[in-house]
Amino acid sequence: MENETLTLIKTRRSIRSYKEDLVPAEMLNAILEAGTYAPTGGGRQSPTIIAITDPKYRKRIAELNAQVMGANTDPYYGAPVVVLVLADGASSTFVEDGSCVLENMMLEAHALGLGTVWVHREREIFDSEDGKALLREWNLPETLRGVGAIAIGYPAEKLDKPAARKENYIIRI
Repeated sequence: MENETLTLIKTRRSIRSYKEDLVPAEMLNAILEAGTYAPTGGGRQSPTIIAITDPKYRKRIAELNAQVMGANTDPYYGAPVVVLVLADGASSTFVEDGSCVLENMMLEAHALGLGTVWVHREREIFDSEDGKALLREWNLPETLRGVGAIAIGYPAEKLDKPAARKENYIIRI
């Protein structure tokens, strides 16, 4: 059985090369709004979504992420937008909540013709003193913990076909 949602899920790919073109505000707003409708444990809405388009902060967050990797590259692959998802560390479902937010935003971006890739290491960034300093600078609580981030932009690469699904992915009992 095929439907628009399943087709969207099947055709989304992780993009690791982006054009420099800016993402229109209306599109970014729709992507961010999609994140706010993700399910969260107990309906607590523990995540906080931080959209970074300012070049100063875009560069800073890339440097902090690269430091965690011990690399000198752009972990966000040149995408013009980086969206961080942090969540209240006191919530027992903060990782799950934030993961659902990230997935909703990736699917909405794909529906709009944009590319995304999930980037990790936000937990290490925002558990560090440098990350806490950014939270203070942004007037956000230091209790927020990193869940993940997505790079968003127009793909500069052709989308690959999906890899074959592994055997025994689904077990029915």
